[in-house]
Amino acid sequence: MILQDKTVVITGVGTGLGAEMARLCIRDGANVVLGARTESQLEAVAKEVDPSGERTAWARTDITDVASCEALVATTVERFGALDAIVQVAAFELAFGGLHDSNFEDWRKAFDTNVIGTMQLLQAVAPKMKELGGGSIVLIGSQSMYLPLIPQAGYAASKGALLSSMYYLTKELGPDAIRVNMVVPSWMWGPPVQLWIRGSAKQQGVSEEEVLGEITKNIPLRGIAADEDVAEAAIFLCSDRSRMITGQTLMVNAGEIMR
Repeated sequence: MILQDKTVVITGVGTGLGAEMARLCIRDGANVVLGARTESQLEAVAKEVDPSGERTAWARTDITDVASCEALVATTVERFGALDAIVQVAAFELAFGGLHDSNFEDWRKAFDTNVIGTMQLLQAVAPKMKELGGGSIVLIGSQSMYLPLIPQAGYAASKGALLSSMYYLTKELGPDAIRVNMVVPSWMWGPPVQLWIRGSAKQQGVSEEEVLGEITKNIPLRGIAADEDVAEAAIFLCSDRSRMITGQTLMVNAGEIMR
């Protein structure tokens, strides 16, 4: 178990990647601290992944609120006395459209959450991680930074800004034995993508299989990565097996684009 006795914080714990991260971190031996804005969701995921409650804790967390970020870190250290890794999943995705049909208030919310919110969270995390001997920060990017597939320019731009921030964080935090990397998924087969495919099929008057086939026809592995696949990559970057990896992007996209 590659996370044995480590403590991992996961933000954005909803019905998709965040919940899958929690499940697999528990599987691989970690203590897990969950953060999200919806308390009932946190309780449900914690109960599902660790019915005993011995290896989980949670705190209602809004990463756009400084005090909320600090409270998540405090909960982690008070409960487990450690903070070995954080996987920053929390994001605002609903910044759709291009130049002529965007709602720029959605752009502002995307940047406020995905960039500034992340930096506020890491301002709370980094000093404690340094004090405890270092650790791993894993950011979640998006292939939309590189490849426009659906009109979501605001979301893609915010993730691109987060990638640029990662390079600066890597240099700043490296002397404190803190690594910073980014997992970059494309489509992720989980509830949000399944809902999108269902809606697209209905709108186009075709089957869901046809929509899926159109997406995957030019992907080398002819499939869509699942939430689990993205979580496995993040777990590797949380673990000591990646101890000399920092400032890198790890793409989980079935070969859709290659860099």
